[in-house]
Amino acid sequence: MNNESLTDLRVALVQSDLVWENIPANLEAFDRQLSGITSPADMVILPEMFTTGFTNNAPQLAVKMDGAAVEWMRQHARRMDALVMGSMIIEEAGSYYNRLIAAFPDGELLTYDKRHLFSLMHEQDHYSAGRSRLIFEYKGWKIFPLICYDLRFPVWSRNVELADLMIYVANWPEKRQFHWNLLLNARAVENQCYVAGVNRIGEDGGGVPHNGHSAVYDFWGNELVSAKNLQTVVSVTLSRPALDEHRSRFGFWKDSDTFEIR
Repeated sequence: MNNESLTDLRVALVQSDLVWENIPANLEAFDRQLSGITSPADMVILPEMFTTGFTNNAPQLAVKMDGAAVEWMRQHARRMDALVMGSMIIEEAGSYYNRLIAAFPDGELLTYDKRHLFSLMHEQDHYSAGRSRLIFEYKGWKIFPLICYDLRFPVWSRNVELADLMIYVANWPEKRQFHWNLLLNARAVENQCYVAGVNRIGEDGGGVPHNGHSAVYDFWGNELVSAKNLQTVVSVTLSRPALDEHRSRFGFWKDSDTFEIR
């Protein structure tokens, strides 16, 4: 990891359709999208299960942490000199995880296993839930990544460690798009931080449509950038001075409740 003095952070959101349960095709498609990023980025964020789409077909599609898909992330992080982040299906010791992987330019990996498994689609019958949050520092920013359904649970998302940027990678369906926008906005305001949400577009293998709207919100709830319903990469520079000034003037975070998650 690279911890440097506090500065602005350049973030790229990669919004794409996903080829159903086809790892090589998805990696090839993201190769093209990432190769098209010409402006420098400190962080590149991909959707949830970006190698397969959201599926419960874990035994057939799971990969290992030392496998080709994870190495693909490492290679792009090294080439772009950027932190590359997204989730995929990982098998470990006979269990399956919807695992977010943060690949650093120096080859280091950090991981977060999705805590809230989507019971509406029986995700809990196929995957093991994560037990701990991941909060880490990168270029002087405290980063807090989460996955899709986690967005609906404000206690798990509560910014008790005063993270600067919360990230949700997702396969969030079109029929609940209003909730996606609303909850990203709410998490930003209540936690006094930037919030980035990266969603997919297109229909999955079950015919469920997704219409993207990957976006970044600031601590006031302002939408700084949105990908709408396009296959595209959108970028934004997050202002460190603006965040620090906001927290200094409005110390709401100091009055938050203390609690313990079990």
